[in-house]
Amino acid sequence: MLKSLGFYLFALSFGLFPFSFLSIFVPMDVFGKALTDIYKTGEADVLWLHNSYGEPEEMPLEFFFRDDEDMPVLELQALHMCEGKVLDIGAGVGSHALLLQAFNIDVTAIDVSEAAVNIMKDRGVKKALLQDVYTYKEKFDTIFMLMNGIGVTGTLPGFKDFLIKIKELLNPNGQVIFDSSDISYLYEDLPRPQNQYYGEVSYQYEYKGEKGNWFNWIYIDEETIKATAEETGWNCELIFDDGEDQYLVRLTQKI
Repeated sequence: MLKSLGFYLFALSFGLFPFSFLSIFVPMDVFGKALTDIYKTGEADVLWLHNSYGEPEEMPLEFFFRDDEDMPVLELQALHMCEGKVLDIGAGVGSHALLLQAFNIDVTAIDVSEAAVNIMKDRGVKKALLQDVYTYKEKFDTIFMLMNGIGVTGTLPGFKDFLIKIKELLNPNGQVIFDSSDISYLYEDLPRPQNQYYGEVSYQYEYKGEKGNWFNWIYIDEETIKATAEETGWNCELIFDDGEDQYLVRLTQKI
């Protein structure tokens, strides 16, 4: 039986996106509509996540609004490592940015969902921008993407392209922090895909009968991350492994 991946997708708070690579998630921001409903009224219909590997999954919207007491050790470890000028890619409704702000860290939170950015601003995120990372020009000391945010690179070539591009946004001696998952367990009783990397899947949101576009997502095993990082000029360090196929990675540029 396929283990649910939807819970690990929660980074689809969209600061980059695999449509014409990292293009705007609208015109059908189904996820943004659901976030707006739960934020404004405290209630929302079921947000469904259709997928390429099994039955649709229900997404618990309240999860996106959690505070530090509800965050896993992996995320808290990543936030503790943030230093200098920080960029939160795919910031969603700003839960991570708000925690960093509370510790007087200079954090910029970007997302391509207008609904999410509006919620961030209303919640008090000081630097919340409607921004595609691939057209951004500012430089930072720490760039991070949590809740499997690296998955929005979509494919292995997309992941490689991202590692090359993101160097333009990083100051000397800067760092990139993200988490991912190894989903090889999905194929313990099934053959792995023959024409693509086994961590590449597809998703589609549905809310109140309205469906968004299908989009690509990727879960990357540790060895593939290390090999791709080496190929694109990064030092790769495994910071934390939660023992449940989820791990935290830190990249620094090779000198």
